[in-house]
Amino acid sequence: MSSMLDAMCAAGLAPGKNLDLRADGRLVRYRVEGDKPGSRNGWAVLHDAPMCAGAFGSWKTGETHTWCATPSPNARPPTPAERAALQRAMKAAQQARLAEQRAVHASARERAQKLWARARPAQDDHPYLQRKGVPAMPAIGMRQLRDALLIPARDADGTLHTLQFICPDGAKRFLTGGRIKGCYFAIGSGRPERCLLLAEGLATGSTLYQATGHAVAVAFNCANLEPVARALRAKFPALRLVVCADNDQHTPGNPGVTHAQAAARAVGGCVVIPRFGRNAA
Repeated sequence: MSSMLDAMCAAGLAPGKNLDLRADGRLVRYRVEGDKPGSRNGWAVLHDAPMCAGAFGSWKTGETHTWCATPSPNARPPTPAERAALQRAMKAAQQARLAEQRAVHASARERAQKLWARARPAQDDHPYLQRKGVPAMPAIGMRQLRDALLIPARDADGTLHTLQFICPDGAKRFLTGGRIKGCYFAIGSGRPERCLLLAEGLATGSTLYQATGHAVAVAFNCANLEPVARALRAKFPALRLVVCADNDQHTPGNPGVTHAQAAARAVGGCVVIPRFGRNAA
């Protein structure tokens, strides 16, 4: 079904290799082009009756897209019964996707906890920390496994869901299949008294903590700012939340500021744009 594949490519979720996508209503997992080898963060499902329609997305980013074939001008419109049948099929596919996602997240959560238990406290002499000027202080709570830093991503209840690995050269990746949405890395007090800062990256978050003394939640990427902000607002309903935006002024749409503003609006917080030296990221 090339039209469905075209839509997947247009959404930035092209398969990393040829994908045997059949209109049989079954959920298919695949590696998204650009993801690391062996990962299968992409998913797709396709139906052919009463009309050709489907859905696809990524468990890595949390995005979901729907697709429907454009009917020919002379095609008979589906009957109410056929539309109802398609809705039932799509609902069943959604339930299958959610069940698969829960299983994938559970497996990643178990792996993350085992790796975290094996790791040792991070050392100040790690090349990435030295280059970024980030101390491996106990309040920051990073660990190290061989030469990789381990940054825990937890939900608002403190459950460890996945890990971010940072190599000495600064390359970053997440544990395959782990939940990111709504999870964050906490720096500082577990129950802040005055205000809580929300930032994208580790170096930015640790710099903010050192400069202000306020607790910081690191969301890992700008798209996760709003889910994390909502989770924190539910946990701390009376706390002042300050979203510290990365100023991506050279990127179309300035996603750092755009997502930060959306996060602040969602929780009644405010936005600031910190100014750092070149190392913060």
